[in-house]
Amino acid sequence: MPFTLSGFCEYREEIRKSRFITLAAPISSPAEAQAFIEQHSDLNATHNCWAWKLGAQYRSTDDGEPGGTAGRPILAAIDAQDCDQVVVLVIRWYGGIQLGTGGLARAYGGGANKCLQAAPKIELISRVPVSCACGFAELTLVKLRVAELGGLVVEETFTANGVELQLAMGEAQIDTLQTQLADLSRGRILLQR
Repeated sequence: MPFTLSGFCEYREEIRKSRFITLAAPISSPAEAQAFIEQHSDLNATHNCWAWKLGAQYRSTDDGEPGGTAGRPILAAIDAQDCDQVVVLVIRWYGGIQLGTGGLARAYGGGANKCLQAAPKIELISRVPVSCACGFAELTLVKLRVAELGGLVVEETFTANGVELQLAMGEAQIDTLQTQLADLSRGRILLQR
């Protein structure tokens, strides 16, 4: 099951006098990834290498490091940690000692890996749209049951007879929710896909 980050994360280390700062954050679009990179890149640093992954889309750059020694190892770390909808930026200040291509790949990939390991993660749940209608008195309990099962209330429309709800639920939780809502309303509340 893929994960994303619940918020911003940072990891710092020094390898043979070069300083590395790794920054990671959740994203919801390629534009958001680029905005994060532009906002957090340090123009005084020697290199600002990054990678992001959003579903089937991904990008990475070595920013002047030898080809394949920075961007690809960062992207590999994102995959190794089973992350999606994530951007990782590794900023390097050169310390005067050459690391070699293997050393660079280990430094960039390792920093990204350690940052993502320490980051607070949330599971990405694939949700399907469902809807139901309930009375005003039942609304609070319906919302509580949906939240307990990890669902979302996408929209609520108040009518003369009650409330029509548009929900997003994980496929595995739909039957449980249907049973709970039927018990709650003596069979009146029905989920519709």
